[in-house]
Amino acid sequence: MDTRILGKSGVEVSEHGFGGAPLGDLYSIIDEAVAVGTVESALRNGVTLLDTSPLYGHGMSELRIGAALRRVRPPKFVLCTKIGRVMDPFTRKNPGDGFVGGVEHLASFDYSYDGAMRSLEQSLLRMGLSHIDVVLIHDVDVWTHGAAMIDQRFREAVSGAYKALDRLRQEKVIRAVGVGVNEADMCMRFARECDIDCVLLAGRYSLLEQPAAAEFLPLAVERRIGVMLGGVFNSGILATGPIPGAKYNYKPAPPDVMAKVGQIEAVCRAHNVALADAALRFALAHPAVSSVVLGAVAPSEIERQRQSFSAKIPAALWSDLKAKGLLDKSCPVPA
Repeated sequence: MDTRILGKSGVEVSEHGFGGAPLGDLYSIIDEAVAVGTVESALRNGVTLLDTSPLYGHGMSELRIGAALRRVRPPKFVLCTKIGRVMDPFTRKNPGDGFVGGVEHLASFDYSYDGAMRSLEQSLLRMGLSHIDVVLIHDVDVWTHGAAMIDQRFREAVSGAYKALDRLRQEKVIRAVGVGVNEADMCMRFARECDIDCVLLAGRYSLLEQPAAAEFLPLAVERRIGVMLGGVFNSGILATGPIPGAKYNYKPAPPDVMAKVGQIEAVCRAHNVALADAALRFALAHPAVSSVVLGAVAPSEIERQRQSFSAKIPAALWSDLKAKGLLDKSCPVPA
């Protein structure tokens, strides 16, 4: 599998990254053997970048990734997890926390120095590991905390969690420090105030929408900040097409999104290209992007993703999308 360097960190990652959010029983309860087998399939197919978080199933994703690593024991892998929440094993989580299943432990936000250390310790114990390569400050964005709280959360993260991770990076305990958010504006704020190596940006640079293209991605190229793109299917609709119940930003897609995706899909169909293939290849074409992180809940999905990475996309498809106003004309496309 092709690899790229993650910004100025020197960390080599596979272009195809594995996203662990669905392993936390995000939309449905996943059979344990199938979940672990999915991670094993990714590792055996050459995926070396594994992304997870304590949030995903309140530890369930990390538990399952740790189990897969013990079974496969790959000679080389890059593990990325996140801080910003700590788990309380003595208190049951609240109903409707965003995951259908997962571990019953209660999650609490904590962007302090000590909170970052505690979160990493919990992650290492869940996965049975002695090191983590990439650590991201998670969900410091308006989407998660609201406009009234975001400035406070940002200051907490910069003065607390970032300082903890910077120290660990200097001591070579971890190899790269960054943020994992859903908003390009917050990537800009962190890039300007902190010496970050990378970001994991979800949903803001895709075939459907490219708000990160105006300011953040050019800044990332300039400052050698490696970008891992998550949500390149915008929670599903760019994989399924505008079918009934299609998801956009974790919710049912609104009519305007359904209509635009329908137009994009029609152009893809005219060129005999699957919508998901076009979406994946487009995301990987930007020079700031080091890896596209894709979730999966079955080994067969890994196989389908591998095929997408090698799909042939005619140049005329990108020209038609731009001519119809469905894609920003300044966006780079695959050669």
